[in-house]
Amino acid sequence: MPQINPYYGKYGSITAPAVQHFNIVPADGIDLPMRPRVLRILTSGDIAIRDDQGVVITYAVSAGETLQFSAVGVESTGTTATVVGWL
Repeated sequence: MPQINPYYGKYGSITAPAVQHFNIVPADGIDLPMRPRVLRILTSGDIAIRDDQGVVITYAVSAGETLQFSAVGVESTGTTATVVGWL
């Protein structure tokens, strides 16, 4: 039996659920290959996030947390947490 997907055709909307995820390897000054809708924290620590103005702020985060932030980059300097991106 094929899977029923009630969200078919609604992807791309900011209110639609995320449908893909990808590993993030922190790198100073390097843009992420895809800009995530949100960030999901896998291990606790700190995450240094760069926004579209180039501003970097470091946040203390806990495993299991989802940050409603579409980061341009995740910097290696200051990041100790493990994080994935959701699209």
